[in-house]
Amino acid sequence: MAHLPRTIVFDVNETLSNLGPLGGAFESAGLPELYARVWFGGILRDGFALTVTNDNPAFADLATDSLQRLCVEVLGNGNHEGAVEGIMQALMSLSVHDDVVPGVEALADLAELITLSNGASSVADALIERAGIRGRFSELLSVAEAVRWKPAGDAYEYAASKLGQRPGELLLVAVHPWDIHGASRAGLRTAWINRSGAAYPAYFEKPDHEVGTLIELAEVLA
Repeated sequence: MAHLPRTIVFDVNETLSNLGPLGGAFESAGLPELYARVWFGGILRDGFALTVTNDNPAFADLATDSLQRLCVEVLGNGNHEGAVEGIMQALMSLSVHDDVVPGVEALADLAELITLSNGASSVADALIERAGIRGRFSELLSVAEAVRWKPAGDAYEYAASKLGQRPGELLLVAVHPWDIHGASRAGLRTAWINRSGAAYPAYFEKPDHEVGTLIELAEVLA
């Protein structure tokens, strides 16, 4: 099994967590359901922008600030503390995708498993604890301890250094093509989880593996 990675590195937001329920939280707050995706995409955009200028912002700080401003923009001036609190609570209480538990169980028999998130490691901890798979992960890493957010190379190099491994011994698993691109450029092997059947962007480095679920990834690696 020389082709197996020594460690499998999981992205957390959207790769493990299912953001679908956020739409309902937005509707409960009086915001269009579609804005959930717009808001989350904006957090990533602003986080990437700050990374380029050598800042390393806290994901939750960006999320809360941008949500407060979105509420004012859509709902008007006023006290939106309840709406912000409800949506942030929903974000912190997400469940994993249906394929995550069986996929992680299968992958844990093949390699060491860790997470590497642009969010706080405590969020990843709570997510996989709720799913009953916390014991399958040896490390929960966050870019809060790295120099920059993913997809900057520093983030992946931080993970490799933390593990005492070479980048090529790691396999990054993510649903985001930008994450795949960054990891590939940093020397990691990559696996794109394409649950929606989307086309992969031609301008990013291609993944080493493309599968529909984590279960399929375990089958491919085994």
